[in-house]
Amino acid sequence: MIMIGTKCQLEQTVTQQLTAAAAGSGTLPVFGTPFMAAMMENAALTALQTFLTEEQGSVGTRLDISHDAPTPVGMKVWAEAEIISVSENGKMVDFKVSAWDEKGPIGKGTHTRAIINNDRFLARCNGKLDG
Repeated sequence: MIMIGTKCQLEQTVTQQLTAAAAGSGTLPVFGTPFMAAMMENAALTALQTFLTEEQGSVGTRLDISHDAPTPVGMKVWAEAEIISVSENGKMVDFKVSAWDEKGPIGKGTHTRAIINNDRFLARCNGKLDG
């Protein structure tokens, strides 16, 4: 059973490879929004995975976030995801996500993940190559 309130927090240091300029989402050497979003999704994935079987995984279906403050190269950033609800059928899981750096909050929002069977999901995906 998936437990509401389960959290996962991830940390990394901003490098040149994690900047908006490197991602192509901006031109400045500051922590890029795509990388913040990926950290938030990774925290959610990690929090949820402990409740899934070996055959199961999860995929992101919705991400609604704001990136509210810049972070320079060399500063640490954290992202946290907290499970806030699970659908009645147990297939959709909602998260509160947030991010901050050494000086305070930098982003927040919500994220939804769908629980999938890995093999069936990949088979359906790869079926698109058949014509």
